[in-house]
Amino acid sequence: MGVTQRLKGQSAVVTGASSGIGAGVARALAREGAQIIVNYAGHPEGAEKVVHEIETAGGKALAIRADVSQEDQVIAMFAKTIEAFGTVDILVNNAGLQKDAPFQNMTLAQWNAVLGVNLTGQFLCAREAVKEFLRRGIVPERSRTAGKIICMSSVHEVIPWAGHANYAASKGGVMLLMKTMAQELAPLKIRVNSIAPGAIKTPINTAAWDTPEAEANLLKLIPYKRVGVVEDIGAAAVWLASDESDYVQGTTLFVDGGMTLYPGFDMGG
Repeated sequence: MGVTQRLKGQSAVVTGASSGIGAGVARALAREGAQIIVNYAGHPEGAEKVVHEIETAGGKALAIRADVSQEDQVIAMFAKTIEAFGTVDILVNNAGLQKDAPFQNMTLAQWNAVLGVNLTGQFLCAREAVKEFLRRGIVPERSRTAGKIICMSSVHEVIPWAGHANYAASKGGVMLLMKTMAQELAPLKIRVNSIAPGAIKTPINTAAWDTPEAEANLLKLIPYKRVGVVEDIGAAAVWLASDESDYVQGTTLFVDGGMTLYPGFDMGG
């Protein structure tokens, strides 16, 4: 399953892991020796595919259905995880969605759906993970921490995004939720950080990069001049979940090819 096995013996819950970034993170953590809960909300086929890929490569994984915006389903998911794997060492708060609309046309249902999954869902999953981290405590042979939480944010925690007010608000909320959790939980030896992806090639945004014209247009926003892939995010998640980042707390790691560097000013504005 890999040569370094930096996460050997640890268990990870990855929400929204049936496709895209979540699936890539699940596979990356598994390669480093972690047992994976592949959470999904809708159709099981994608989650079962990820489980099969992990198991075929010699790892251990289990798919669990739960809508992270629903408290009872989150509590049940963590109970099933502890029953299956004994404990939880790592939470990757990845589940997220978009329901875009011009601001004046955005419905309350669109607003609530995005905030419910993208922000409330992260709160609910983190709360249950922290309860388990504190119950178990530090197991030195596995990790120097009692637990690790990685929040999946976005470059839109700092970049406004017209037409996506609900999404941008949710990610801005994730930023301060993460920092506040990190501040509060640090003395308990629980590490909390975020990854903020830029443009990553996933099924949800195919239209932005699947033709040469679309990709060229997108690259205007990326100084590094390539569109990211899920492996870029998986590598960052492995590092943040491992003891290599033991002194990293309350930080957003932007994995964006420089998208947050105001690329429109590359010629001096």
